[in-house]
Amino acid sequence: MSSKLASHTLNNLFKSLLIISALLIYLIYICSFNTNNNSWFHTFINNPTKTTPNTNPSHIVFGIAATASTWSHRKHYVQSWWRPNITRGYVFLDKIQRDLLPWPNHTLPPFRISQDTSKYRHYDRHRARQAIRMALIISEAFDTERPHGGVRWFVMADDDTVVFVENLVEVLRRYDHRKYLYIGMNAETHASNVMHSFDMAFGGAGYALSYPLAKALAANMDACLKRYPTLYGSDHIVQSCVADLGVSITRHHGFHQIDLHHDISGFLSSHARAPLVSLHHLDEVDPIFPSMSCNDSLKHLMTAAKADESRLLQQSICYHKPKNWTFAISWGYSVHVYEAIVNPSALQRPLQTFVPWTKFAHPFFVFNTRLPSKHPCDAPHQFFFHSVGNGSRDHVVTRYSRARRRALPACSFTGNHSAESVASVVVISPAAKYHIIENRRECCDVLHVTGGNATELDRLEMDASRCREMVEVEFLDDVRVNFEDV
Repeated sequence: MSSKLASHTLNNLFKSLLIISALLIYLIYICSFNTNNNSWFHTFINNPTKTTPNTNPSHIVFGIAATASTWSHRKHYVQSWWRPNITRGYVFLDKIQRDLLPWPNHTLPPFRISQDTSKYRHYDRHRARQAIRMALIISEAFDTERPHGGVRWFVMADDDTVVFVENLVEVLRRYDHRKYLYIGMNAETHASNVMHSFDMAFGGAGYALSYPLAKALAANMDACLKRYPTLYGSDHIVQSCVADLGVSITRHHGFHQIDLHHDISGFLSSHARAPLVSLHHLDEVDPIFPSMSCNDSLKHLMTAAKADESRLLQQSICYHKPKNWTFAISWGYSVHVYEAIVNPSALQRPLQTFVPWTKFAHPFFVFNTRLPSKHPCDAPHQFFFHSVGNGSRDHVVTRYSRARRRALPACSFTGNHSAESVASVVVISPAAKYHIIENRRECCDVLHVTGGNATELDRLEMDASRCREMVEVEFLDDVRVNFEDV
């Protein structure tokens, strides 16, 4: 009896296995011929090891808004970051003038003449001229590139926007380009955001649209332009269209509108912990390096960017306890030396060396600042990027030179250890790329100081075993210090 029962059970099990196998074969057959070749099951069956490659510059299309009247004195901004045969995109002009030809395709993106917008004249009550034309650049860029394929992101910018391409790619890699994404940043001042929108990515800073969102915008742009005839400019029109599609801004602190005036060195010396993606309005502020023109300052900054874009403007802080000094390094831009121990929480707030774009909204800025001081314990000695070189295969060496004498007595509260004799600072940082988001702020250690007289500037050695980046400081008689990252 028991043997018959066992035999019956085995027969039932065998039949069940046959049914399951048949169902699996049927499913594989159906999925293999499914017209949706992008399904995960089809991908797995045909190539189970296939993965989506990382985003690279070829996946990004730039739409650069420009006018014929401004292009001649703004094209150097685009030339500073454009990489022929690597970057992809177009300059969209309102018209072409004879003096702009022949067009230098070997150093600049190709140009396109924007489409005629006369059919929208009844809907054009915008305060910003050419707002409709500039909003339509999204549609034109999408239609131009759609046949070529391989696009994941459309990045809109102005002709005076400076883009840091490697950092932009690094940022976009962190997002799923198959989703609806609108990535950018507000302006630095409340007035600008009140006038436009706190939910808007400012066009001068640039913003990124994922392919699906750009496609949806292109399809709905005509209706959207008619829906919003009175908004100030193109970036507010785009933000409103994006919102109507159910998408909100994804903020990234590396996009900079720079709605500021005068000296922005305090702002650049305390950059947020985010990769630097863009700078705008550099012709509306003082040259960012002393004793240089605006154009030369930009070239100088791009020299540092070429050496290590991932660290550009990233802040590192270290202390020299024997003299009670604090070093705040903005890599590739500046070093501030304080004759007192200053907490990092204070140093991450920019020195307010700048003024807002307009002053009708208070408080002026959307971030906290520190007011400049003439107190010798609070006022830093300022050094600016001078040069860069390879110290070895494993390190990059940057040098920072004193901008001017501080012309203040030493800080008496911390022992009267004046830093007035410091002539330059040398920073030795790892050659490896710095992944900001996965890491804490890079620290730095003073390793040694040499030169000077026997009482003030004797040689000093410090332990840097916990740090991976070093900084050296040179005095008038050759003093050295080093700093690093944990």
